Amino acid sequence: MNNSTETKPKPPAVQGRVVDRLADLPWWLLIILLGGVFFAFYAYNDETYRTTFNFLKSGIIVTIRVTLTAYVFAITLGLIAGLGRVSKNPVFYNIATLYVQIMRGLPILVTILYVAFVFIPGVINLINYFGEFLAANNILAESNSLSLLGNRQAGLEVSFETRAIIALAFSYGAFSAEIFRAGIESIGRGQMEAARSLGMNYIQAMRYIILPQAVRRVLPPLGNDFIAMLKESSLVSALGVQDITQLGKLWSASSFQYLKTYNMVAFLYLSMTILLSLGVKAMEKRLKTDD
Repeated sequence: MNNSTETKPKPPAVQGRVVDRLADLPWWLLIILLGGVFFAFYAYNDETYRTTFNFLKSGIIVTIRVTLTAYVFAITLGLIAGLGRVSKNPVFYNIATLYVQIMRGLPILVTILYVAFVFIPGVINLINYFGEFLAANNILAESNSLSLLGNRQAGLEVSFETRAIIALAFSYGAFSAEIFRAGIESIGRGQMEAARSLGMNYIQAMRYIILPQAVRRVLPPLGNDFIAMLKESSLVSALGVQDITQLGKLWSASSFQYLKTYNMVAFLYLSMTILLSLGVKAMEKRLKTDD
């Protein structure tokens, strides 16, 4: 009598489920995580990588600050322009459409340069003229903040970081406007008609009925736009803003460690974007589950 235990083959159904589960695993993410862990371990034990990271780490804060601040303004502009795009008021509609079409038609780098060196100086000159006019008519003091705006000695200079934030906000406000427009138009017309039949005016119906539903639908696209802005924020290095990319340029030029410097720059950006992407995917899954 054979007392040895024989391994029974798994039924085809069980094998199929195992294969399906293996196929559903995010292998791309596992490969990226393993590569990231390996790179982080190698960089931690390499003096040149450690020195490079210490030089670049202040740029991480600048990159996050520029991205967050610009996106808050972009969302605000996008919501206003998105409401204009679905408005029946011809003036509001055409102004919003003009803004969206111009901003979407310009490369972001061109927008950053134009805003920094043309738009902001023009606005400053206009404000200075207005301040001088008020001072000439004895409404304000001769040396008022309006007439001194942009003066470095007075401490009222508009920094290039601020100019970059304004430029990114203008650019991504146009993209956000189209996202909000699509979200609002995805809500059935019956919702608005039902709200109006209950005695709400257009603004009340949009605020309490349409927008809450639309915002829920546009959250994942807005999250993807935030990730895109994080990557596009590297363009502010063209203005000399001390973000990750600009510090990488300075460090590689002074140390001649181009390979390790840009390896670290790429690793920092990839780490942030992967984490944000996982957050957006989790949000999409949560919203689908709630639905």
